[in-house]
Formats: sequence, C-alpha cells, structure tokens
Amino acid sequence: MSELSENVTELLKEKKIGVLHNMFHDMMPADIAELFEEIDVDADSLLLLFRILPKELAADTFVLMGQDNKESLIEAFSDRELSALIEDMYLDDAVDVIDEMPANVAQRILSRASTDTRREINALLKYPHDSAGSILTTEYIRLYPDMTVSQSFDVIRATGIDKETVYTCYVTDRTRKLVGVVSALTLLLSDTNAEIGDIMNENVISVKTLDDKEYAAELLRKYDFLALPVVDLEDRMIGIVTIDDAVDVIVDEYSEDIEIMAAITPTDKPYLKQSLFSIWKSRIPWLLLLMISATFTGMIISSFEEALAAQVALTAFIPMLMDTGGNSGSQSSVTVIRGISLSEISFADIPAVMWKELRISAMCGACLAAATFVKIQLVDNLILHSEVSLLVAAVVCMTLFVTVMCAKIIGCTLPLIAKKLGFDPAVMASPFITTIVDAVSLLVYFAFAKAILGL
Repeated sequence: MSELSENVTELLKEKKIGVLHNMFHDMMPADIAELFEEIDVDADSLLLLFRILPKELAADTFVLMGQDNKESLIEAFSDRELSALIEDMYLDDAVDVIDEMPANVAQRILSRASTDTRREINALLKYPHDSAGSILTTEYIRLYPDMTVSQSFDVIRATGIDKETVYTCYVTDRTRKLVGVVSALTLLLSDTNAEIGDIMNENVISVKTLDDKEYAAELLRKYDFLALPVVDLEDRMIGIVTIDDAVDVIVDEYSEDIEIMAAITPTDKPYLKQSLFSIWKSRIPWLLLLMISATFTGMIISSFEEALAAQVALTAFIPMLMDTGGNSGSQSSVTVIRGISLSEISFADIPAVMWKELRISAMCGACLAAATFVKIQLVDNLILHSEVSLLVAAVVCMTLFVTVMCAKIIGCTLPLIAKKLGFDPAVMASPFITTIVDAVSLLVYFAFAKAILGL
C-alpha cells in the first residue's frame, strides 16, 4: 500500500488522469479507501482522485473511507455531486455516514437528498443506536404469495439493481406482513408457473426493529444467513439486516468489550486519530475509580501492621498472592464473558458455572499451593536463605488455595450478575475482579496467619 501510495502521488503530480482511472477501475473499494487514508495529499487533490472513480465505485469507496476524509470531501463537493452520491449509496450506508458526521455536515447531506430518500433516512435515524432498526436497509426484494416464479424474475430484473441482495427474497401479503422467504436458488430450480406461496419457506427467522443489534448479528452468525428480515410489532416487513452490517456490529462490540475490559471508555475513533485530551479523558475516570477502590487494600494491610512486624516473612508473599488471585479471577471472568457474548451462558446457568469453576479452582489451587511449597523450600530457604518456617509456608500455601477458589467463583459470577442487572458484563473484567480479589486474598491471608501463627 505504501508503494502504491507513492505511485499514485507521482501520477497525480504528472497529471496522468487516464492511468489513474484505469488503475482505480481494477481495484476493490476497500483498497481504494485504504489508499486514500494512506496517501498524503491536500483536500483538492483528494477530491480530484475521488472524481476519477466510476460512479458506483465512488459510492462504495466513500462508505469505507475514514471520517476525516469523508468530511473533507463533503465540504468540497458541489450540491449536485453530493446529491448524486447520496442517491447512489444504500440507505443503511447513508444512515451510517450521516450518523457519524457533525450536525452541520449531516444537515447538508440531508438537504441534498431527494424527498423520498430523506424521508427514509430520517425514519431509520429515529431508531435507537443499539437496535436492529438502526442498521437495517429498506432495499430488499419483496414478492407476493400469488406471484408465479416467472413474475418474480420480472420483479428481480426490474428492481434488483437497486437492492442490497437478490439472493434471498421476502414474501409478504398486501399489508406487508411477512409470511415467507424464498431463495434465488429455489426460484431457479422451480417451474416458471409455480406460485411463490407453494415453494416459499414459511418458517422465517426474523427480529423486531427494537431488538438489540447484537442479537440480530448473532442470528446471522448462528444460521449463516446473508440477510435477516426486520419486522415491526405487528410482523410487518420493515427491512433487512445484511451480513456486512452484522460483521461491523460484531467488530464494534468486540472492540468495545476489549476497551471496557482494559478499563478504558470506548470510542469509535482510531487510536492515531484521537487527540491527547480525548485519550486522557477516556482513561482517567477508570484509573481514579480503581485507585480509590485500591485504598481498601491499603487499609487492610495497615490494620495488620503488627502481625507483619512480628512475621516479616509474610510481607514478601503478598504480591504473589494478590497477583495469582487476580489472574485466576480474570481467567474465569473472561471465559464467562465470552460465553455470554456467544449466547452459550445465561444467568440461569449460574449454578452449573459455579460448580464447574469450584472444581477447576480446587485443582488449580492445589497445584499452585504444592508448587509454592516446593518453591519456598528450594528457592527461599536453600538458595536465598530466607529461613521461611514450615508454619509460614503452610499459611502461604493454604491462603493461595483458598484465594484461587474465591477468585474463580467471584470471576465467574460477577459478569453473569452484571448481565442480569442490565450492565455490560465486560465491566466486570480484569480491573474490577483484580481489585476485589486483592482485598479477599489479604483478608484470607491474615486470617490464616492469626489462626496458625497466633499473631
């Protein structure tokens, strides 16, 4: 891409427009959009490059470009160019573009759209951001049960060029109520005089307009559909969600979960496009919250100062116990969060999850405790000459065993509870789990120290 960028820049300087036109004609929209992000040219040169693109290729490329380049081009477009671009774009893509633009830019886009397009775009913009309605498109093939296969092909030929997909056709009655679905393959293999009502599949998987868009994406993944019908509360066909939009949802949600699990406020902007202030603003609230919550750990240690003074050897094992507990809790929480996101685990499964994690934690805890005991005897006593007594070693090993068990139970239950309460389970990932487990491990540690060492 770097070499291609240099080549395009050189051709642009030499004003070899024909060569550039032929080069772009053979490229995919995603590659052209990436090239436009890579190339270092001013706004006028970017506009010139965009104008070189064939009409349909230009619309597909524009959708995939970064927000800064989109804004730059929209400002440079004439009203006629902007109007043509909006009319060439699929409705869901146009909605996405408008949704990410500043208000004044969005208003200009809408003002240049045709009356019908503007009405449909405004209708889609009214759906909640996280709903299936927000990512649907109204550009689909609609057939009626009393149509013949021959008539259906006539409809597809007449309107298919403007639809997002022709591979799946949706069958409705005259009031737009969804009654069936028929694939292009079924149409091709059926008699031309057969009625759609006789060959359609009446078992239709669909979602409501207000259903979560993650749920729609999950259905597309589960059933390997190319598109999924979206209906209103009365089962009237509103539009479809296509697989490309589902992939975007899955990627966005995955990125959001990763950021939340790392204690960062999610953002849609690429890292290099974010300002220092926006990155600081996304990180500092979480850091402050976790820092304040960590003061409880300090309070626990302070309350056992006399015990630590009497058995200084206990201090050396605190970081190991806290880190092992945090890591154990994170393993369980991440596993459960993944299960929740794939709809493999629900709140009703909490007893089964706890029972499984309890047995796993006992096995892990016993293994870690045994390894720690050997390490204390071989490394601490023989090599480092720390003279850790058997009683102190017993305290450390027993604490490690109990801490791992507590950490894994906490790690597997908190995400499920968060989901049940309507929160994002990813919030209960590493940072919060680690903070809670740190306090638990210290309480268990000093409880064993008091009981066994008599402190």
